[in-house]
Amino acid sequence: MTQPTGPRPRLDVRGAVDLSGLARTTPAPGSPGGLDRPSAYVVDVDEASFGDVVQRSTQHPVVVVLWAPWSEVSTGVAADLAALAEEDAGRWLLARIDADANPQVAAAFQAQSVPTVVAVLAGQPLPLFQGAYPRDQVRAVLDQVLAAAEANGITGRVTPATEGEPEAEPEPDLPPLHQAAYDAIEADDLDAARAAYEQALQENPRDTLARAGLAQVGLLDRTRDLDLRAARTAAADRPGDVDAQLAVADLDVLGGQVEDAFARLVDVLRQTAGDERERVRQRLVDLFEVIGGDDPRVVAARRAMASALY
Repeated sequence: MTQPTGPRPRLDVRGAVDLSGLARTTPAPGSPGGLDRPSAYVVDVDEASFGDVVQRSTQHPVVVVLWAPWSEVSTGVAADLAALAEEDAGRWLLARIDADANPQVAAAFQAQSVPTVVAVLAGQPLPLFQGAYPRDQVRAVLDQVLAAAEANGITGRVTPATEGEPEAEPEPDLPPLHQAAYDAIEADDLDAARAAYEQALQENPRDTLARAGLAQVGLLDRTRDLDLRAARTAAADRPGDVDAQLAVADLDVLGGQVEDAFARLVDVLRQTAGDERERVRQRLVDLFEVIGGDDPRVVAARRAMASALY
């Protein structure tokens, strides 16, 4: 039961505060771009704790929601599921996973978009739905999951996840200019965000976080009026059109398909020369900033870019 996904995703600049890069940072619960704090029957899961959650599915049903900070649809679905988990008071556990920060878990569930919702019963995944879903229909799907669990003897109750757990540390404040940029992006004022990051770089040319933020703002600006389907059609119809290939690469990065974007642009590098080649090279460098220089996808793409250029 797959539903259409919601509006085109928007990057969360707070991710740029971490040197590991946009696509690998989960905003702290309760912070801008993050989900509400975990509760008695809601846990946040990463690659390290994923195995434990799967093991718990032998005792009681686990419902996994794969979300991302840039997707308001996914955060809304996660909020609905959290409320339903509280209503059911331990009949099942909600496990929330940031798909961008945990790509191996997302791949294990074959998630093509966020939100993706999957039940896990006795270690076996049961796909439920993708994209936006009305809350009353979510309730009906969960009732089916509970019936399937009971039929298979999985009738245990969830031990409240918050018992004995220390309260999370509050997220540190951003530097003033970074906070100004973040607030401007929340207000959809990309010019003000760009100006704040540029000022931060003037004050400290080594401010890597401001450089990453500036690259993110550039990506948001370039893609704000693009339609993914139309862009893909244009790129397929006109493989030699550099602008069309750049547009799809931008949208792929925005949608989390980072390796596809890099591979596309490296191929274009091999087929171009002169000013066009330089434009493609510079776009790759900008996108490397968005993702983060230490990301293994960036490291591999830098090697491929060097090979294509020289």
